[in-house]
Amino acid sequence: MTVHTLFPTQVYAAPLQPGRWRAFNNRLLRECRQLREDDGAGRRWSEHSYPGGYTSYNSANSMHQMSPTFAVLERELNRHVRAFARALQLDLEGRALSMTDCWVNIMPRGVVHGLHLHPLSTISGTYYVRTPRGSPGIKFEDPRLERFMAAPPRKASADVAHRPWVVLPARAGHVVLFESWLRHEVAVNGVDDERVSVSFNYGWF
Repeated sequence: MTVHTLFPTQVYAAPLQPGRWRAFNNRLLRECRQLREDDGAGRRWSEHSYPGGYTSYNSANSMHQMSPTFAVLERELNRHVRAFARALQLDLEGRALSMTDCWVNIMPRGVVHGLHLHPLSTISGTYYVRTPRGSPGIKFEDPRLERFMAAPPRKASADVAHRPWVVLPARAGHVVLFESWLRHEVAVNGVDDERVSVSFNYGWF
């Protein structure tokens, strides 16, 4: 008997820069919070599209081109994205993946990041700047879920590869990468502290 594993969904997780991330994250955190203070348009957009939190997604979404600190983050992320692209065996036809968007997310208590994907991008991800103990991780959805129809539920003890939902913990100093079509969400932040991350997209066209 042969059981084939077909159409795997791969997610990449790694430290951004082992041993050197704390001072860098302190710089990023200061800039993220300063951006929130300065970005009136982003705060107004967040009031109705990200209730209780702040995101620069609709206002300052090219932070890698606006801040030297975020430009350093882009350079560090580039090697991780290249490694992930190799693992995915992508044929980029000689073109390089490049960062197209980069924005800030600040989630105080009670804020949730609903289920979504990143259209018109190739690889997306998040870098964790501040993750208080107990803050939520990133939850990925099995892309086949809507086609399961009469499929029985999975056992509670099922391997990660067989679960319809998988949560990867949020760890400060770590980066998570995924193909942009993979739907994901962040559950409500239930702790009395801010969860701060930087999200980004890479494209090849």
